[in-house]
Amino acid sequence: MRKITKERNTNETKIKMSVNLDGKGTSHIDTGVGFFDHMLTLLAFHSKFDLDIKADGDLYVCDHHTIEDIGILLGNAIKEALGDKRGINRYGNFTIPMDETLCNVTLDISGRPYLVYHCELKRESIGTYSTEMTEEFLRALAVQAGITLHVNVFYGTNDHHKVEAIFKALGRALKQAVEITGTEIPSSKGVLEG
Repeated sequence: MRKITKERNTNETKIKMSVNLDGKGTSHIDTGVGFFDHMLTLLAFHSKFDLDIKADGDLYVCDHHTIEDIGILLGNAIKEALGDKRGINRYGNFTIPMDETLCNVTLDISGRPYLVYHCELKRESIGTYSTEMTEEFLRALAVQAGITLHVNVFYGTNDHHKVEAIFKALGRALKQAVEITGTEIPSSKGVLEG
């Protein structure tokens, strides 16, 4: 089982996290940001990762530190749980329709972190979740996990639907990419590092 438990403690946040890449999609999420809890629950369900996250952050300042630090720790946990990445599918690609919205997430667990993010959000916040934090979370996750991550929301009018489609498609793409499909490291170089 590719499981890991991690903690991150700073002057801004205290986070405990457990990740099981070979789970059933169960989750227990408490970040203090309701909409973000909902998105992480969807990410767990669609990736089939078991995900437990408890975060205490400086939400009296804003949600930035909490959301970014969870992205950092989750990316770190995924990278460590994957080990040398032997046998993984490596690539993931999924397109999600969410009512009027269409979103695609394509990723490569390459060891070379990169984020391409195309999503126009008009609202400043959804509940207590700052919509600009969607990109920040994805960047933190991609950098720490060593993932090349392309997120494209092709169209849509409802920002809730756009963000939800991103998290669902990300979950499905991650599920594909971490699946064990062989015995070798899936790279002509023999390693998946930067």
